[in-house]
Amino acid sequence: MPVMPVLTPKQRRFVEEYLLDMCAGKAAIRAGYSKKTANQQGHILLGQTGIKAAIDAAKLARSDRTEIDADWVLKRLVLEADADLADLYTDAGDLKPIEAWPEIWRQGLVVGVEVEALFEGYGEDRKQVGLVKKIKFSDRLRRLELIGKHVGVNAFQNQIVINDVEGLADRLVRAGQRMDRNV
Repeated sequence: MPVMPVLTPKQRRFVEEYLLDMCAGKAAIRAGYSKKTANQQGHILLGQTGIKAAIDAAKLARSDRTEIDADWVLKRLVLEADADLADLYTDAGDLKPIEAWPEIWRQGLVVGVEVEALFEGYGEDRKQVGLVKKIKFSDRLRRLELIGKHVGVNAFQNQIVINDVEGLADRLVRAGQRMDRNV
């Protein structure tokens, strides 16, 4: 078992707070660092070996406790990406009651259901003639992007290729000198 570095109480508090939302500035404030310098201080703290080790150890312990790891996340993303929309409808094309939906759909793939009654007539003669049911889905393309990043497909990564950087600094200096002479 690796030896954990000794952290001050304030640093330990920073680690605990950082794990809540992974925002170094907010964690620094909640841990008692100055609001004025919280962003810089959070960045500095994250760069310290002892704090990095404490955060990594806490993440690992949390993953063990919750049994959620990269494999779990990837399996979940695949289940969500493969979920069949037809599972939400009857053979007649009507929307099934929510309790009849497969569990994967009830756990976040559908972010909202709106039901609107359609009426005809006015006053006492008004009667309902139908329902309009609208379903709002979560972003399934985002899941595919996350899967692609996880498995290293690189289909969704921005790539910047810089050719011929040798001598770039020298060329920039010469260009600056020419500009100074022309001014």
